[in-house]
Amino acid sequence: MTTDPRPLYTRATDQAARLIAAVRPERLTAPTPCAEYDVRALLGHIVGGTRGVAAVGEAGTERDEPATAPDVSDDGWARAYDEVRERALKAWESDERMASTVTVPWGEVPGRVALSAFVMEIVAHTWDLSEAIGRPFALDPELAEFSLFTARQALPEGPREGRPFDAPVPAPEGAGAYERLAAWLGRRPLSRA
Repeated sequence: MTTDPRPLYTRATDQAARLIAAVRPERLTAPTPCAEYDVRALLGHIVGGTRGVAAVGEAGTERDEPATAPDVSDDGWARAYDEVRERALKAWESDERMASTVTVPWGEVPGRVALSAFVMEIVAHTWDLSEAIGRPFALDPELAEFSLFTARQALPEGPREGRPFDAPVPAPEGAGAYERLAAWLGRRPLSRA
């Protein structure tokens, strides 16, 4: 893959930040397309996962970074995400980090490949969150197209044992980029789940 994922990661985190800022406290217990997460747990996963993204950019590995963020107050999610995403964006600025090998949960890969996967993850979770809070605004389809390409390169079409995504499900006829990405990752919109 020759696309520099840094501008896409910036756009994806900007989009996620805007959506996180739209979450009202009464929606924190709402279900999401990720069956194991309600909105609060998904936000904790997003903030915790972005800490890992930052750590990989800073040190080449995410060791010792918490995977969740249980210590955030109900009205503090937007601030918590803004802080950690700024850290992540700074950590991935250098061309050297993009070319070097980094260690991520799925193995050792070039930084460019890791950050492309991190784009895919935040874009997928942004769709999850958007579904959970009623789709308050349109999401950037170019981010979903890039993420779908990345997901198809990284994830097998069949069973995905030991991976954080279920096997693909059929996308609805006429599905947009986000619905196709969600389907490839084994998700369905809440109205069809």
